[in-house]
Amino acid sequence: MPDYGGIVESIVKRLVNQPDKVSVTSERNEGGAVMVTISTASDDVGRVIGKRGTTINAIRLVAKAAAVKPGEKVDVDLS
Repeated sequence: MPDYGGIVESIVKRLVNQPDKVSVTSERNEGGAVMVTISTASDDVGRVIGKRGTTINAIRLVAKAAAVKPGEKVDVDLS
């Protein structure tokens, strides 16, 4: 299984102004999907979401693309 949390974390840390406040957790839920949760400083949430959600959607797309070969499902959420 690829490290989806590490992939997402490396992208998000390059986007925000306070990379030391970025926390990414990943866990497998009962349905078998991997849930990746991003937590950032409140000032950086807008940077991660992007204009009309384009940045967070791109992050989700990268995580889902990494999950294609192993045949897994990945969900990325921002809290």
